[in-house]
Amino acid sequence: MSDALAGGVTRFLQSLRIERRLSPHTESAYARDLESLLEYCATLGLGRWDALDPQHIRSFAAQCHRRGLSPRSVQRRLSAVRSLFRFLIREGELKRDPAADVQAPKSRKRLPVTLDADTMARLLEFRTDDRLGLRDKAIMELFYSSGLRLSELLGLDLADLDLRDRTVRVLGKGRKARIVPVGKHAAEALSRWLAERTTLADIGEQAVFVGVNGRRLGPRIVQKRIGQWARRQGLPEHVHPHMFRHSFASHLLESSGDLRAVQELLGHANISTTQVYTHLDFQHLARIYDAAHPRARRRTTP
Repeated sequence: MSDALAGGVTRFLQSLRIERRLSPHTESAYARDLESLLEYCATLGLGRWDALDPQHIRSFAAQCHRRGLSPRSVQRRLSAVRSLFRFLIREGELKRDPAADVQAPKSRKRLPVTLDADTMARLLEFRTDDRLGLRDKAIMELFYSSGLRLSELLGLDLADLDLRDRTVRVLGKGRKARIVPVGKHAAEALSRWLAERTTLADIGEQAVFVGVNGRRLGPRIVQKRIGQWARRQGLPEHVHPHMFRHSFASHLLESSGDLRAVQELLGHANISTTQVYTHLDFQHLARIYDAAHPRARRRTTP
């Protein structure tokens, strides 16, 4: 493998860490995608970035697809490659982006999986006086009330919560801060949890949500506990943390129709990301139409 190519990738990953402050998980994903590009270049004997042309990148994308990568994953890999090339152009190591006009295979658009309002109410209706149960209740209520990502919720410190104003300060992707409202049920659940939190949290620990070890809660525990509560409440589907965010957005958009407001609450940089929830809303309307419209209902044969 060429030292020049590997060095360019190393410097790019360092820039992601320092300039864009990406999470370790995202940085690892970039590293894996670019490692595959380095391996491809090594098989062709390419030792300089300026030796790559668009045909090389098309062949690279096709190879990834042939090896079983889904169109969505190929798109993500090409996105990482383009980010690398933009960095190399900025650094003067490339004059043009060989991936600029390369398209990934088209994939079917997957719509987010949501719970309907009745199912969500059923999931959240449990009562408990157990400390961990109170914590879990506060977590799920806050997820659904404010549409937080799992990483955002786990990163919350006590100073980020203002239960008097019923707001929470969230640090989203790219470390962009936003203020989101906290609903009545979530505020009540948080108040009950905070009254018990001191019996678990280590001295000096600032995290809102802590585990039995007294320290900030990790993602695996949240995923596991939510799954347990869903089964306990009799839900047949696999429930995961991001499902609360999808349900929050879908239900809010269905009620308000205000796409821009939902975009702001979710912390999406582009409204196109938020527009996926309009497809969910349309599916809901289509089901109502099929069930109710005289011309849509299937006639039973006499």
